[in-house]
Amino acid sequence: MQRIAGSPRRSFLTVLIALAALAAGPATRAGAQESVDAATIERIKAEAMERSQAMTVMSWLTDVHGPRLTGSPGLDKASAWTVGKLKEWGLASARLERWGPFGRGWTNERFVFHAVSPVAFPIVAAPRAWSLGTNGPVRGDAVIMRIEKPEDLAQYKGKLRGKFVLVTPPREVNALFAAPATRFTDEQLAQMAAPPAQPPAGGRPGGPGGPGQFQQPAFSPSAASGISFFADEGVAAVLLPARGDGGTVFTDNGNAGARQSATVPNAPYVHVSIEHYGRLWRTLEKGVPVALELDMRNSFTDADPYEYNVVAEIPGTDPKLKDEIVMLGAHFDSWHAGTGATDNAAGSVVMLEAVRIIQALGLKPKRTIRIALWTGEEQGLLGSRAYMQQQFRDSTGVKPAHEKVSGYFNLDNGTGKIRGVYLQGNEGVRPIFDAWMGPFKAMGMNTLTIRNTGGTDHLAFDAIGIPGFQFIQDPVEYGTRTHHSSQDVYERIQEADMKFNSAVLATFVWQAAQRAEKLPRKVVQ
Repeated sequence: MQRIAGSPRRSFLTVLIALAALAAGPATRAGAQESVDAATIERIKAEAMERSQAMTVMSWLTDVHGPRLTGSPGLDKASAWTVGKLKEWGLASARLERWGPFGRGWTNERFVFHAVSPVAFPIVAAPRAWSLGTNGPVRGDAVIMRIEKPEDLAQYKGKLRGKFVLVTPPREVNALFAAPATRFTDEQLAQMAAPPAQPPAGGRPGGPGGPGQFQQPAFSPSAASGISFFADEGVAAVLLPARGDGGTVFTDNGNAGARQSATVPNAPYVHVSIEHYGRLWRTLEKGVPVALELDMRNSFTDADPYEYNVVAEIPGTDPKLKDEIVMLGAHFDSWHAGTGATDNAAGSVVMLEAVRIIQALGLKPKRTIRIALWTGEEQGLLGSRAYMQQQFRDSTGVKPAHEKVSGYFNLDNGTGKIRGVYLQGNEGVRPIFDAWMGPFKAMGMNTLTIRNTGGTDHLAFDAIGIPGFQFIQDPVEYGTRTHHSSQDVYERIQEADMKFNSAVLATFVWQAAQRAEKLPRKVVQ
């Protein structure tokens, strides 16, 4: 044991501190040694807050090039514009990388829907993705189908041609006593940071036979069998009661069968705002005839079944580390009812702004920094998963590039301010990220949770053993108003949060590119 010089009291305290560090294990010691480039981070924060281009890029990707449904010409234009912007900022090898095949492209080009009688009024609604159009204005009567058991379907066969069909009864709409926009409280963040409770033995609460079990309806208008039935009937359109209220229309995942093949049955489908859907339903229940008119022009694109991720790099400069990669990304595609602002131009713009900041400051990373904006995320993380197979791991095993990736940082929870990081079960990065959060803690980024979060592209990396992380964000209006809805537009973006988030991402990517070692990996079972 090395002798510790100094006064007896100081020597005793020093020994205690040393012993405590040894007992704490390597993660704590690593945290104490993790360097933070404070001077560069202050430069990053200044560039992000004072000279931001985030909202300018946001407007281009939403107002001009939104929405960005995978497979659509709109997405192609947005991708080409973004590649051009990356080249303008001086990134290397800005390009489109092909994956797929994805299937058929689809675009809504015109949508006008109104009631004709008994009272004329415009109907707030949105087309269902990959549904057929009407081939010009179509006028017809609205009818309710009441299906309580499968045998009830027979009474409607041959009677629905040219009709607007309502199948699902309208739900109750409650007043908005709670604010639709929220931020995490300190108590909520503390609960998030706490170790997750273990589920009771035998599986998750509410297992088979428990409360809240979903009961399959006798007839589902959106199922393949329902679409086939309405296609054979030749309906004018099927009307679906949309999620949301207050005029907000949430869409669903569309007609997946029609996305894959032009030969599957298809029909015009429309998501109708719940208030207008309820009005139509209640009028029909009174025995009053309702006439509607719809002009819905939907077009399919079959020329190129493949899709493309946007990729570019800031080359590394360290002779020993430049072949290693730090990645950042977000999904670039959106749904079609809005312009894809919070889901996920917000994440994409933050990533673009992060690399712009690094370039604008003339920073030279040791490792290569690679940005990737994914397509096909909304259909099942398709673009990022395809990239994993192409680059890092396929059915034959792990590729050499797998070991070159330090980590991947993702953003896909709307416009809200970053409050911390989901560690995704990787306890080894806790002291590292805690140190990196230091310059932002006074600004509200304080939380690290060992918990996982799902539903977005970091999962493609995590699944093959590459450290992949999603940030904790204030929910704002994401689940209540903007996610997959007609209100997913520029006006719902919080500019101050975008600037803050860009500074955080640029900092995390820069620190990862500069540290002596790659980020620690967790063991994949």
